[in-house]
Amino acid sequence: MINRRELISYSLAGAGLSIAGVPMAALAQQTKGTINVMVQPEPSGLMLGIVQNGPTQLVSGYIYEGLLRYDEKLEPHGLLATAWNRSDDGLTYTFKLKSGVKWHDGQPFSADDVVFSVDKFLRKTHARLRASLEPLESVRAIDANTVEFKLKYPFGPFISLFDTGSMPMIPKHIYENTDYATNPANAKPIGTGPFKYKEWVRGSYIQLVANELYHTKGEPMVENLYFHIIPDAASRAAAFESGKVDVVPGGAVEFFDVARLAKLPGAAVTTKGWEFYSPHSWLVLNNRKAPFDNPKFRQAVMYAMDREAMVKVAWQGFAKTAAGPFNQHVKFASDDVTKYPRDLNKAKALLKEAGYKGETVRLLPLPYGESWQRLAEMIRQNLIQAGIKVETTGTDVAGWNQRTAEWDFDMAIIYVYQYPDPALGVARTYTSHTIAKGSPFNNIEGYVNPKVDALFDAGAKALTDADRAKAYAEVQKILTEEVPVAWLHEINFPTLYRTKIKNPISSGVGLNDSLSRASIG
Repeated sequence: MINRRELISYSLAGAGLSIAGVPMAALAQQTKGTINVMVQPEPSGLMLGIVQNGPTQLVSGYIYEGLLRYDEKLEPHGLLATAWNRSDDGLTYTFKLKSGVKWHDGQPFSADDVVFSVDKFLRKTHARLRASLEPLESVRAIDANTVEFKLKYPFGPFISLFDTGSMPMIPKHIYENTDYATNPANAKPIGTGPFKYKEWVRGSYIQLVANELYHTKGEPMVENLYFHIIPDAASRAAAFESGKVDVVPGGAVEFFDVARLAKLPGAAVTTKGWEFYSPHSWLVLNNRKAPFDNPKFRQAVMYAMDREAMVKVAWQGFAKTAAGPFNQHVKFASDDVTKYPRDLNKAKALLKEAGYKGETVRLLPLPYGESWQRLAEMIRQNLIQAGIKVETTGTDVAGWNQRTAEWDFDMAIIYVYQYPDPALGVARTYTSHTIAKGSPFNNIEGYVNPKVDALFDAGAKALTDADRAKAYAEVQKILTEEVPVAWLHEINFPTLYRTKIKNPISSGVGLNDSLSRASIG
């Protein structure tokens, strides 16, 4: 049990034209301190307390900050906080804040901003954090640089909530007593981060500039960050190939292009920087309707799929076959679970036991590009080989969101971030109290098991890691036997970058906060 810990801070342009609308003069500043990054798709907004999708976190992780940041082993380090203390009963956390921190408008950052951010702003605007704050009884400022959090009951993963994406600090002096959704600062965000908002040319680029008031000496190490918006996948690959873009986040180009681009002179690829998010994909099975209401049919689906072949073909090796409901980076992941290697004979036998009569089932692919389409086609072919009749029903991103959120599917491909602890990103998929229309990222399969609910609850509230591990080991055994969803892969999203960019990944959230510590060599 941790009692006290000090946290240490640690077709493209021709001559004279532009890429994504950015003047060539700006691109030429690379040797003077400009890094060009790709963002795909274009963010819907940059106010991180209101919009939490991936593209927004990529850009706004440099504008806003949390109290802590996390390394690749998911250990916390100081950011806006310098130290923290947890009481022996696990109910009180006290944070010491860094002194001398200023907002981008020059106003001082203090404990009052923390209290406002957590207890007022984010409770209202941040649905994922709001659910994780249910154990929080109160948060108060003891003095200008000290904040106390009191819990109603022990909550094991509490210390994992303080990253920038989960708990960004919001300026009280700008947002207090305003309509958060319509505040003008949403368009020109103000944080404490290493970069300040400069300009957003819609459909073209977002520019951030170095924060001259930044509280960490020597950071940031470059003058400008440009985030380029390039809608076409082929053009995104060409932008990196031509040298116009320095950094390509995972998923921004097709997986089958990554190996080719990584072989270019002066190019490199890494899968680091996704440890905190732990991306996990699966095939959602609608447990509410036949034949998916029968666990034997769901087991048959698992045995039917050649997930190793999918790793090689769809993901080009940038994935690992999932053992079950927990990504290997998630705390308490267990290998002592039911295994599902491809076995068509077992799949066919289980289909017979389940009483499957050959009815057609619908497969909803994830419309995120060609790699995901290849995955869907392989799944369809595998299931057909086992004797399951499958019809693919394609749609766009908006349609996919609506159909999954409204439970209008038989099978749907999905991936989610599971975060460092099962109470934060895993439990939401399997506990019955998260069954609610309106979001595709909870228990949309409709799985109900009171024992599973109780085990996830016990795992979240247990005070010792030993007790937590025991609860989560048992829940993984149950889930892999009942197969509420058909697990696919732990995705290792590859980041492409120019080798002249030194230290591009320096944390467990990767590009979402690392480029302020990167340099150009």
